[in-house]
Amino acid sequence: MNALTESANLAAGSARDALTLYDTRFGSRFLLGTSRYPSLQALNDSIDTARPGMVTVALRRQLSGSQTSEGHFWDTLRRLAVPVLPNTAGCHSVQEAVTTAQMAREVFETDWIKLELIGDDYTLQPDPFGLVTAAEQLIRDGFKVLPYCTEDLVLCRRLLDVGCQALMPWGAPIGTGKGVINPYGLRLLRDRLPDTPLIVDAGLGLPSHACQVMEWGFDGVLLNTAVALAAQPVEMAGAFATAIKAGRAAWLAGPMAERESAEASTPVVGVPFWHDKDYS
Repeated sequence: MNALTESANLAAGSARDALTLYDTRFGSRFLLGTSRYPSLQALNDSIDTARPGMVTVALRRQLSGSQTSEGHFWDTLRRLAVPVLPNTAGCHSVQEAVTTAQMAREVFETDWIKLELIGDDYTLQPDPFGLVTAAEQLIRDGFKVLPYCTEDLVLCRRLLDVGCQALMPWGAPIGTGKGVINPYGLRLLRDRLPDTPLIVDAGLGLPSHACQVMEWGFDGVLLNTAVALAAQPVEMAGAFATAIKAGRAAWLAGPMAERESAEASTPVVGVPFWHDKDYS
């Protein structure tokens, strides 16, 4: 096989395994936030390095930022040509979230929305009751809703019942960098919803955290703070992109089952004869 053929086969394989949400295919399983970077250049270079499938943007940033900085911000996103995923960050009621989503559709000219509805200001935990209500309204209004939720299986099923086709369960509270705090719950969710696209959103701090959830069979990772607040955001963006690809490849390869006891990796046939001697 020559290099050109091999490259074509790899590209075809990547296309077959593309992240698909609401019948739309994306070029990467890495979704990246756009806030808290030390500079616009750092954001630009991080996106350019990671090449995420989508970048998340808060409507409130668009409405509250200075005209000069926001103009440069949007110039950067347009130049990089990465699909934009607006979010309803900061909303605490159903009506506020729905109204923000409707405004975001007008501003960003997209039906995609990352639905955030916060129920607790300390943990930034989603409001499970309002989240289902808001999601149902937005689905009826034609939105492609990606709800930020916990790993609670019952909540996730309710979100699917009202029409959500993909979910974004948290790994840990937003911005903590703790990694997955409830591995059992998150892995159970993956097991019980095998056909639902699940993107782990929030709380991951290291590329190893991202690789781990991808090894568990999750479909993608969304993060912001772990890259934006790294000492070297661009290098960290590249590290996460590589880790996500590695985790996905490991999942597709079929990891071996864990064992409780040791098992030799080499056969016992042909062991040197002196192992049979009794030296007592």
